[in-house]
Amino acid sequence: MNRAQFDAFCASLRSVTHVVQWGGSSVWKVGGKIFAICSTWGKPAGDDAATDSGDKISFKCSDLSYSILCEQKGIIPAPYLARAKWVQIQDQTALSETEICSYIEDAHALIAAKLTRVKRTELGL
Repeated sequence: MNRAQFDAFCASLRSVTHVVQWGGSSVWKVGGKIFAICSTWGKPAGDDAATDSGDKISFKCSDLSYSILCEQKGIIPAPYLARAKWVQIQDQTALSETEICSYIEDAHALIAAKLTRVKRTELGL
């Protein structure tokens, strides 16, 4: 999934906002809280330019998903965000586009669930 596809998918989710910050990173939020980022943070995935576009997708995940994903080749704890259970896809072949979309939907739901009831109502969630 490239950055344009990432942005298009995130834009399709409910009550989201988008900003470009931190050196050109594409940052997606729900209720002012970040759930997914596409950036160039982290080391390159490897010497193979075909699998390393420079863009890395990071997202929030559940404790279980975090444990499972961090064991997969091409996925690491996200730089700067690992303590909050975020992962970063280093190798574009580590997950299919469908799997990435599913995890991003889950990230959106996890962050939305942490918002206050008033804020969720205000956002129509």
